[in-house]
Amino acid sequence: MLTTKKILQKAEWGSLLSQMKAFVPETFEKDFEPLNLMMGSWQNAGNKKPFNSSIDGSLLGHYPNIDLETCKTAVAHASQEAKEWANTDLPTRKAAVQQTIDDLEKHKELIAYLLVWEIGKPFDQSLDSVERCIMGVQWYIDNIEEMLGSRAPIGVVSNIASWNYPISVLVHACLVQMLCGNAAVAKTPSDGGLFSLTISFAFAKRNGLPITLVSGSGGALSDALVKNEHVDCLAYVGGKSNGRNIVASLVDKNKRYMLEMEGVNAYGVWNYSDWDHLAKQLKSGFKYGKQRCTAYVRFVVQRTLFPEFLEMYLSMLKSISYGHPLLVENGSDEPPKVDFGPLINSKKAEEVDAMYHDAISKGAVCLYRGTIDAANFLPNQDISAYYPPSALLNVPKNALLYHNEPFGPLDSIILVDTEEELISEMNISNGSLVSSIACDDLDEAKRIASQLRGYKVGINKSRSRGDKEESFGGIGESWKGCFVGGKYLVEAVTKGEEGERLMGNFSDYTLAPAIR
Repeated sequence: MLTTKKILQKAEWGSLLSQMKAFVPETFEKDFEPLNLMMGSWQNAGNKKPFNSSIDGSLLGHYPNIDLETCKTAVAHASQEAKEWANTDLPTRKAAVQQTIDDLEKHKELIAYLLVWEIGKPFDQSLDSVERCIMGVQWYIDNIEEMLGSRAPIGVVSNIASWNYPISVLVHACLVQMLCGNAAVAKTPSDGGLFSLTISFAFAKRNGLPITLVSGSGGALSDALVKNEHVDCLAYVGGKSNGRNIVASLVDKNKRYMLEMEGVNAYGVWNYSDWDHLAKQLKSGFKYGKQRCTAYVRFVVQRTLFPEFLEMYLSMLKSISYGHPLLVENGSDEPPKVDFGPLINSKKAEEVDAMYHDAISKGAVCLYRGTIDAANFLPNQDISAYYPPSALLNVPKNALLYHNEPFGPLDSIILVDTEEELISEMNISNGSLVSSIACDDLDEAKRIASQLRGYKVGINKSRSRGDKEESFGGIGESWKGCFVGGKYLVEAVTKGEEGERLMGNFSDYTLAPAIR
């Protein structure tokens, strides 16, 4: 019954905010509004853009958005910090980063619950994100001497990241950058992560790390965070359109960059029979509503296998749970187990739905469309950001969904008759971050995999961004610049011998050989 459910008591927003205010009071104005971290201190509440939760539309606080000139001043100060930090010995840097991840470990449940409210990611997945950040950075601390060698820091690294992984991607990257001797500048994503980033970087600042955190629109702050003479390296995670503009703006700038963009990640099914194994992979892929850069959203299936695939696939879809990620029965003190909650906001849900209806209007066939169950929500709550798992068969080539990533729980199923068709349909987006093939014959699978334009290719398994020593990048339009992960991340933000060439997928806008 709806009346028996309520928000998990220990996860109520007011309680979380009070805890955060007690732990890092310096990050707030007196009215609980977060500040920017600039010029070595928490200051400037900016123009206060409203920040609403994707869970129910409630107001969580305000982004302290600043203007371009203020941001330029902050980055210029970071450049001075970089010069001082570069002269700090490695043991001191390691100790500061170690204490920061120890602080994150101590407060990881609080940070995870903040993430649930900020971006709608269920608690277990949010906690996993925090723990992956901690474990990943710990690995770099333990192995930095070998990877760093005699390499020198590059200076100021500017970080513009998407909202979906603020801790395990953005905080992780900044801590490694600073471990390598750089100053890090981070922009709070415009759609989430404000409070979780604020507390995480408050710990970093307390431990003496040279971190700057600013809020504002990416377009408004571009001249400060991308083209600025004080920025020596740019790390970007976001959409292709903005990514292309950034690449174009870096022509002749002789600047290091790592630009992670979108691609249509495809999973092919060819001469395959282990349906239970595949079902487990596909269900896991729906975590966080497929709001991940490595989510598989296109399934290219051998036509003769479609009946078996469909039986497995529909059963898997029906087993997925989704709804309010903090709603529990009265008396429960544990967060609910759901595969995903809301999309990041109602606008995103509308965009996914528009792609669905566009494909249907042009001839696609609906295989499955879930329904929103009122029992999984509070009475009269805003559910406009929620979108149920859906799947379309034979999306036509003139549909938006055919060439574009939905970044939500909307799958495309394409049927093929030949191996050539399989490979062509899997490579539809001119490169992707990941790709996989399900095939019983290992030799045949390897032959197909060698022709797939994905950076990471799985055989009978899904691939992910990965952590620690595993490198990450993309092929084609899904990535531009240096690869990252393990030694490649360290090399991307440091300088070695003159004339070195770094591993990466660089655009036609060539960088100077010395930094490629």
